Amino acid sequence: MELLILLYALPIFYFLFMLWKGVDARRDQECYILDYQLYKPTDDRMLDTEFCGDVIKRTKNLGLVEYKFLLKAIVSSGIGEQTYAPRIIFDGREDNPTILDGITEMEEFFYDCVVKLLARKSISPSEIDVLVVNVSMLSSVPSLAARIINHYKMRDDIKVYNLSGMGCSASLISVDIVRNIFKSNKNLYALVVTSECLSPNWYSGNDRSMILANCLFRSGGCAILLTNKRALKHKAMLKLNCLVRTHHGARDESYGCCMQKEDEQDRLGFHLGKNLPKSATRAFVDNLREISPKILPMSELLRFLIVSLVRKMSQTSSKVGGGTKPVINFKTGVDHFCIHTGGKAVIDGIGLSLELSEYDLEPARMTLHRFGNTSASSLWYVLGYMEAKKRLKRGDRVLMISFGAGFKCNSCVWEVMKDLGDANVWKDCIEGYPPVSLANPFMEKYGWINQEDPSTFKLPE
Repeated sequence: MELLILLYALPIFYFLFMLWKGVDARRDQECYILDYQLYKPTDDRMLDTEFCGDVIKRTKNLGLVEYKFLLKAIVSSGIGEQTYAPRIIFDGREDNPTILDGITEMEEFFYDCVVKLLARKSISPSEIDVLVVNVSMLSSVPSLAARIINHYKMRDDIKVYNLSGMGCSASLISVDIVRNIFKSNKNLYALVVTSECLSPNWYSGNDRSMILANCLFRSGGCAILLTNKRALKHKAMLKLNCLVRTHHGARDESYGCCMQKEDEQDRLGFHLGKNLPKSATRAFVDNLREISPKILPMSELLRFLIVSLVRKMSQTSSKVGGGTKPVINFKTGVDHFCIHTGGKAVIDGIGLSLELSEYDLEPARMTLHRFGNTSASSLWYVLGYMEAKKRLKRGDRVLMISFGAGFKCNSCVWEVMKDLGDANVWKDCIEGYPPVSLANPFMEKYGWINQEDPSTFKLPE
């Protein structure tokens, strides 16, 4: 009888053991952010209105039409006077960049942020198991990742990834790489380094689709420390709940809307096509369609489904189209919206699509005003603003949305693990935000350009 009981019990115990083992393994696959460090360049790299005007005036290939276009773009950009540019701009050498200019720009960022981040967490560079570096528009040999490894004398067996050409959405791609490594390896530290190199990418021609990039992009970067160590869960800032990547590179229209290329005079620049808003919207909708079931409560999904069906049936019966489309209420599953600062139009578009309030959009607007579009690192400046304003409380969920060349839309949701309040690079200015007005003084100083006659126009010395 005892033998029979034992025979019955063994499969049950084995099943329970395998179940426990599976649950335990999943706990080690979780992805946490322990800390992050934003980059704030030195004040001698700050772009005020007068200096921006000087840079534009020394670009000899521009005419009155281009000046008017640039003035309109800058005035409506949402960018303020405290953003940063690479040193090559201040040296007046933007037309003749060298590979060393790009490397120097990146090394200034690397050696500032990584040191501060690791020192704050008392972690040695030799403890880093995974390094992911994303800088889209600079590919050097040895790689930028190799330069970090050499400088900090990291281990020989470190897993290293160096991403280029991935655009403004690259930081979430880097996080996704780390997440997948965490699934098959326990007790790791990962360092993600995200930035963009502007030194070799100044456009000196007069193609409108390419000079626009000169107005929007600014210097910045972020270093992020992640782990899947269960013992460090109580020290973590954020936990990754889900991440969704959407890539429309198979569509020619989407593929060509953001592209580094040469103009008709063989001048290298970054082309932003007229079909960019359409491509971004399509990728955004497809991405939301996939991530919504992962982050929203069933009640909201059912409400949206019922409203959509009722509206469709009423249209069919009346044979009349149009009307307002039903919108999913993302606030039922998300507390904060961390939006890529691709420009004022990008922020406005996302706000309109998701029916967000000015409070929801404030972090992205203020980041664009203070730091500009820092490409892939911009999301983390927006997150830093939320933290500096002490908005992030334990249990809150943060939706990150980013766009990038290709064309890509990537998004993820972080869960706040504890109340956060470190001001990071916002420390010296957060009390002044939001300002009374976001208007920049470009129109006040250069508005006279709009009154000029093309036949008699001549720039003042």
